[in-house]
Amino acid sequence: MTQQTSAPPTRRPAGARGRCPAAASADPTPCDGPPDAATLIDRHGREVAGCVHHCARRLPGLDGARVHPFVPAPQALDIYFRACELPPFAWEIGR
Repeated sequence: MTQQTSAPPTRRPAGARGRCPAAASADPTPCDGPPDAATLIDRHGREVAGCVHHCARRLPGLDGARVHPFVPAPQALDIYFRACELPPFAWEIGR
């Protein structure tokens, strides 16, 4: 999570192409769970809601990002545990 990125969270309406707003357009993986299960906040205060899966995939590429404090602890921990096993922009290297 120490790498900087110029890619802010994608802002598009929920349901675009059947995926949550946190899903990067280049990420081919499907959503896992509700499209608004969690919210990420980047270091500039921008927020994006998404499923647990896509929040976890997005988190490593956002410098200074965190899970919103009102996300239930089990979901927040799931996101952090999944994210710590992924490189930034995992979909670019086929993960």
